[in-house]
Amino acid sequence: MAELNVQPKKKSPIWWIIIVIIIILVILYFIFRGRNTENQTNNSATDTTGMTHNRDTNETTTSGNANNTVAATSGWEGINYNAPTEKYAEITDKDIEVRSDNKYAVYSLGENILFDENKSTIRPNADNDLKQIAASIKKRFSNDDIRIYGFTDSVGSKDYNKQLAEERAAAVQSWLVKNGDINSNHISLNPVGEARPVASNKTEKGRQENRRVEIVVKEA
Repeated sequence: MAELNVQPKKKSPIWWIIIVIIIILVILYFIFRGRNTENQTNNSATDTTGMTHNRDTNETTTSGNANNTVAATSGWEGINYNAPTEKYAEITDKDIEVRSDNKYAVYSLGENILFDENKSTIRPNADNDLKQIAASIKKRFSNDDIRIYGFTDSVGSKDYNKQLAEERAAAVQSWLVKNGDINSNHISLNPVGEARPVASNKTEKGRQENRRVEIVVKEA
């Protein structure tokens, strides 16, 4: 009787190739998934940084920094409130402070000159101050851009102070347009409120210094 030579069937190598391919695909999946996760994390961090930056910008526009400089907002960047004091011949009222550099002029008036406490109606005796400022702007910065910043002390809520600052800045704008013959298209407002104080809010003198309006003019 012939002896049968039965050999075990050899497994096809294609199965090993398929298994290796599957393993490689799984490895690649986890690698790319890890990279995507890392990118998302980085993007989130960037977004957070951007949000923080925007928030800081808004607060700097309304609060300032150690150098007392308003941050960049629609081209109103680098306003140096510590610029040298200027003596303009047309500004004779001691209540008006003028600071200037090569690009900006800052006319500053205390709240006690312009408004009664917690009011946004301009006092009649403030007309002379505003007339001098309007005349100076027309003389030196005709057709240039103007931004009115309104500031308050920290008494009361932030929302109330912001609203009061906006109403006061708008009142000054309205006065300059109606009585100072200044084109309203050249004026913008920035109601700051209680942020960016120039003195301590713990004393009455400091709070009075913080209640102010600043009219900033820049070359167009």
